[in-house]
Amino acid sequence: MAHILQPTPENLDTLSAGLAAGKIAAVPTETVYGLACNALDIAAIEKVYAAKARPHNNPLILHIAHIEQLDQLAQIPPQAHGLIEHFWPGPLTIILPKKSIVPDKVTAGLRSVAIRMPSHPVFRELASRCGFPIAAPSANPFGYVSPTKAEHVMNTMGDQIDWILDGGDCESGIESTILSLVDPRAPTILRLGTLSIEKLAETLGGHLKIRETVSENANKSLEAPGLLRRHYSPHTKLTLFEGDAPLLGENEAILYIREPSAAQPDTYSLSKEGNLKVVAHNLYSQLQALDTKGYQRIFLELPEPTGIGMAILDRMSLSAAQD
Repeated sequence: MAHILQPTPENLDTLSAGLAAGKIAAVPTETVYGLACNALDIAAIEKVYAAKARPHNNPLILHIAHIEQLDQLAQIPPQAHGLIEHFWPGPLTIILPKKSIVPDKVTAGLRSVAIRMPSHPVFRELASRCGFPIAAPSANPFGYVSPTKAEHVMNTMGDQIDWILDGGDCESGIESTILSLVDPRAPTILRLGTLSIEKLAETLGGHLKIRETVSENANKSLEAPGLLRRHYSPHTKLTLFEGDAPLLGENEAILYIREPSAAQPDTYSLSKEGNLKVVAHNLYSQLQALDTKGYQRIFLELPEPTGIGMAILDRMSLSAAQD
């Protein structure tokens, strides 16, 4: 069973040495907890795929501590510099043409690589001790709700890994924005996150495309994580709604965006005032909690599709999709 470690200098040294030796561990970022390994170690990469039961056509994101690492891993078009200056460290993943040092196992055989520089101070302390980039997909069984607390990782993967580095609750609560610069003339968002689309477009000096999630589990390599039709899903059936709340049947619950005016049985909320940043922060944690209560169905209220609400709606839609 995994040991939960506090981020002391001694424990960070232990973890960095373990990762260098080919072991895997759960670590915090500002988005969700990731299952970390040395991104240049093929055997360690295989351990991550196996632990998550993750399809090999689904590439991993590389995480770096210092901007100097980026040039070792990818070709950097001019358009990337403004994004890096404005949004790193932070919840922005940029897809770039990869260099040969990056194993094909990481990229699902693609000639591009997804890279970001997290802002979480505990992650940065750990990554600064490592002389290699860290691959860190979400630290949960593939397709399940992403973890935003150390206890989420323990509940779902505690018997698969040696260590869980406890960095507290993740700030953002949903995964990073993924932006592809494989074709620098056509910057494209492949996965929505908490960053403003308008600010990203402004930084790039023009129009920014948004690609929809793929509709089927194709055998070919995916361009980025999070592009499958069903993902981030609890075991309990989810039904989305907007407008009037549905009537609850036996063993059913409702999860509202904002706290209802009158408390009722089997009724929960994501934010007292409907603040969408708070909703994003709480979404996965609430789904994980409700998934343990034995409900047969959870009704989930949709947010307004503006700003960060678009990313929240995206995650809700994926989590509620039927197989």
